Amino acid sequence: MKDQLNSDPTTDMGSRFRHGASGSGSDGDFGFAFNDSNFSDRLLRIEIMGVPSECHPDGEDCTGISDWDHHRKRRREDIKKEIVLDLSLCPEEQILNDSQPDMDDGAGCENQDAEAEAVAMAEEIHSGDEDENSNESSWSMDCSTVLRVKTLHISSPILAAKSPFFYKLFSNGMRESEQRHVTLRINASEEDALLELLNFMYSNTLSVTTAPALLDVLMAADKFEVASCMRYCSWLLHNLPMTPESALLYLDLPSSVLMGEAVQPLTDAAKQYLAARYKDVTKFQEEVMALPLAGIQAILASDDLQIASEDAVYDFVLKWARAQYPKLEDRREVLGSHLAQYIRFPYMTCRKLKKVLTCNDFDQDVASKLVLEALFYKADAPYRQRSLAAEESATSNRRFVERAYKYRPVKVVEFELPRQQCVVYLDLKREECVNLFPSGRVYSQAFHLGGQGFFLSAHCNMDQQSSFHCLGLFLGMQEKGSTSFTVDYEFAARLKPTEEFVCKYKGNYTFTGGKAVGYRNLFAVPWTSFAAEDSIYFINGILHLRAELTIRLCS
Repeated sequence: MKDQLNSDPTTDMGSRFRHGASGSGSDGDFGFAFNDSNFSDRLLRIEIMGVPSECHPDGEDCTGISDWDHHRKRRREDIKKEIVLDLSLCPEEQILNDSQPDMDDGAGCENQDAEAEAVAMAEEIHSGDEDENSNESSWSMDCSTVLRVKTLHISSPILAAKSPFFYKLFSNGMRESEQRHVTLRINASEEDALLELLNFMYSNTLSVTTAPALLDVLMAADKFEVASCMRYCSWLLHNLPMTPESALLYLDLPSSVLMGEAVQPLTDAAKQYLAARYKDVTKFQEEVMALPLAGIQAILASDDLQIASEDAVYDFVLKWARAQYPKLEDRREVLGSHLAQYIRFPYMTCRKLKKVLTCNDFDQDVASKLVLEALFYKADAPYRQRSLAAEESATSNRRFVERAYKYRPVKVVEFELPRQQCVVYLDLKREECVNLFPSGRVYSQAFHLGGQGFFLSAHCNMDQQSSFHCLGLFLGMQEKGSTSFTVDYEFAARLKPTEEFVCKYKGNYTFTGGKAVGYRNLFAVPWTSFAAEDSIYFINGILHLRAELTIRLCS
């Protein structure tokens, strides 16, 4: 089932539900038997418990998804979550006191020991007068009254087949000939959802179509362990227009194992929606800064995040964490346990990694581990790096998978003696190069030498005589200032068949800041030859470029 739930919800789920099936494919339609004494073996008595005005204010109706979320959270805070199975009240009646609005840990008893504990707890509650004045009594006793009672004829085989909860209820050691009545106590706010759920267990269909109503049914289905209805609600919700508000709400649903599996396609769609909407975080800075943790995680998990570099991702995460968690202790916990895994430290520059080691927002041990892992990855051979990235591409932990950065990552080797020098390696994929035609540019991330920032840029441009397109490579100085630097530079590329670096161009230039220098036709061939399928410049689909720089301070 897990494999099915992880597939595309619009295809797999659609094929199962489009004709009214509940998800199993073989479930029949027993709608004709719903609440019909001719096809029923038990009587379900539903006690709807009301809440006095002093416990909850008026206005419980949910007109929108934000109202539903507000109402759910308030009920979660105010109401104790307990299911009490009481077999001592009446020899011919079984009462289920169900006063919780939702349960993060799943509904019902997990085994016979848990059922025995629930019965013992019920007997203890009803065994003495002291309970009437106890502050520890449940919400249903302290703050509710029976508003009305509904009675339904039910078929225990149908309900037990759809729900482990009802299966345990009907097989809890009672003899069918003696106990044919079951009483279920619910909150008034759950009445419509429960009736929809019971009808679904017979007919495999729902009459509600709005997001708040479907969410109520989804929560009821989670509580009573009706996985097929949860999947159906998830599919219907997925087909409704997604908004940032609804996406965040879907990610905030209870996280029991059953819930997680049943609504996985919905939560996956919510994450994809948030990642696509906020792909360019610079366009929605204020909106993104206000997102909760689940929203930030969905955005950071994306490979398609349009951002300059992983250094910028790190800076953004710190900015968000400092705004959302002013207390250092809380911030360290969130960063270390919930956000660090989404920052791809191996693709950060060494300059920024040094700052991570001294950043007070991270626990020192956590920071050291992250930086060491990143440095070991950078030092690995390319084939080993590709292997690590491939291993993680199918998992949620994608720290070795490269994003689609606006500025391409580089590898830098620095030397201090006998002169300040660095060797910079820039790899470009074939599709990146092909997409440069006819006038595109791709820039590298910044690298530093002698306290100055530099970058490489590859261009598709016309040759010196403007007769054909070709590949150019340029070196630029980032900072602007009055200081002048004389730079000796050499551009090289790996070529077939030897796959060794071959020098293609040498030069020198005196930078004064904000300038770029290079060669318009690096390989002295037209673009068509450079990008051809049998091109000698691409090795396994990668163009490997190298720039060696030596700088001298001018007097």
